[in-house]
Amino acid sequence: MSVILAITFIFCIIFGRFFYIQIVWGKDLVWRATDQWNREIPVIAERGAISDRNGQVLASNRTTYSVFVRPNAVENAEYASTILAGALGLDAPEVLEKLTAKKVSEITLARQVEKSDIEKLASYGVAGVYYARDNTRVYTYGEALCQVLGFTSSDGSGVSGIEKYYEDILSGTNGEIMYTTDIVGVETEDCKIVYREAVGGDEVRLTIDIDIQLAAEDAIRAAYAATSAKKVSCIVIDPDDFGVLAMANYPSYDLNDVPRDDAQTLNALTRNAIVSDIYEPGSTFKIITAAADIEEYLRGNKNAFSTSYIFNSSRTRSVGGTTIKCWSDHANGKHSAQTLAQALNNSCNPCFTDIALALGTETFYDYLTAFGLGNVTGIDFSGEALGMLVPQSLVRDCDLARIGFGQTVAVTALQLACAATAAVNGGKYYSPHLIKSVVSSDGKVVEEYESVLKQQVISEKASRILAEMLEGVVTEGSGKKAYIEGYKVGGKTGTAQKYEDGHIASGKYVSSFVGFFPADDPQYLALVIVDEPQGSYYGSTVAAPVAREIFEDIIKIKNIQPYGD
Repeated sequence: MSVILAITFIFCIIFGRFFYIQIVWGKDLVWRATDQWNREIPVIAERGAISDRNGQVLASNRTTYSVFVRPNAVENAEYASTILAGALGLDAPEVLEKLTAKKVSEITLARQVEKSDIEKLASYGVAGVYYARDNTRVYTYGEALCQVLGFTSSDGSGVSGIEKYYEDILSGTNGEIMYTTDIVGVETEDCKIVYREAVGGDEVRLTIDIDIQLAAEDAIRAAYAATSAKKVSCIVIDPDDFGVLAMANYPSYDLNDVPRDDAQTLNALTRNAIVSDIYEPGSTFKIITAAADIEEYLRGNKNAFSTSYIFNSSRTRSVGGTTIKCWSDHANGKHSAQTLAQALNNSCNPCFTDIALALGTETFYDYLTAFGLGNVTGIDFSGEALGMLVPQSLVRDCDLARIGFGQTVAVTALQLACAATAAVNGGKYYSPHLIKSVVSSDGKVVEEYESVLKQQVISEKASRILAEMLEGVVTEGSGKKAYIEGYKVGGKTGTAQKYEDGHIASGKYVSSFVGFFPADDPQYLALVIVDEPQGSYYGSTVAAPVAREIFEDIIKIKNIQPYGD
């Protein structure tokens, strides 16, 4: 009986093994066997284009070729290496070493080779050499939008920016050319060739308006030259849905000539500061503080200040052992007694200290959170920074007082632009985005982005009141250099000292201006940041004129008529 059981057991093992090999492992074994007798040359899929919101192509492809070699099929390695090196501009000894390497069935010798070079190489008829189409990325506008678009590697995959973020959409699916060979990789006499077509990637259509983008780039390039700044950045947002119309940083680089050999320079120039870098915003942050105060007053909070309230005329406030001063000496009655609107016009720090302290940590932090501070916005772009916000449990009165006018808090330009947009667009905070839609190769829209309303941060009434006040900043306050005759422009200036190693960096400032128009129905909002301008460093004199220049260009581009026409 035991013998029968043993035989049965052994039979079951053998049967199970056969079943595993035939059924479970069968397909893989067939593929391995087929692979030994077939060789494949990849056919690179055409990478999807990147375009702006109007379909203007920003990134496309130029057809080039990859060169492959089957060492076992090469008849004369020395001759082949000489021909290949000469045609492709390679080092002959290195090519020879690759051709004579053992246990290598195929090598990729070169990518992105021009058609003329392939024709020259093909004329020699070197055995064992094969060619397949690949793509060389071409960027229509060179430097424009370089930190946003990003670039691709030599094998055509996205390395940074939109190219990397939407790699799955842009890359498509590669095809192949398969043909039969003998065991050492030489084509057989009755070679059968099978072609599997590549499927091209889809087009990614952005929210960017290339005309506005170019206008923004021209403006910040001029500002960089005029101020000898370390860096100048600008973002333009559509207040209706937080679609990014322009995003620019200068210095920049040419996407068609990426400095790949200098890693340090490449990292610095490709970094999208608007999304990835944080800074202390200074007085542009007062927009958020004012919005919180107006909304709380409308809600009946007795600690909030009314729009007619006259703030203490003293130019200083003593909070937690620290003294907060206004930039003005308040001499001769200069903005000594003022309403909230006048405090915005004059950018008087003590008034916003009063607001933050009056609202209290819990209420004020509720608004900071609602306006997206201390968290990512969720934009479709890699490397977004969180910003820096003192944890609510650790906030002291002196911290809260300084946060009220834009110190002791750090934001990304994107965070501040989104917060300011929500403050003046009726109180709606949307998810900012760079993608508008995905379009197939035959021109059909595969996917349309739908704006996502995250929350209503303040009421429409509070937003209208604030927007009107900020229009006053431009018509009669610190933002006068952003004024455009015949157009309702609102905004707020900012000038912040920079910190290095926890201490104020002498003579180093960040000058900024956030502006929008038309003030009574915002269609465009721009934030301009000038990092370490030399000479004049006030946001009112350095950044506001840049925003005005961008707005004037938008008015021309979109043929926007003056107010009242």
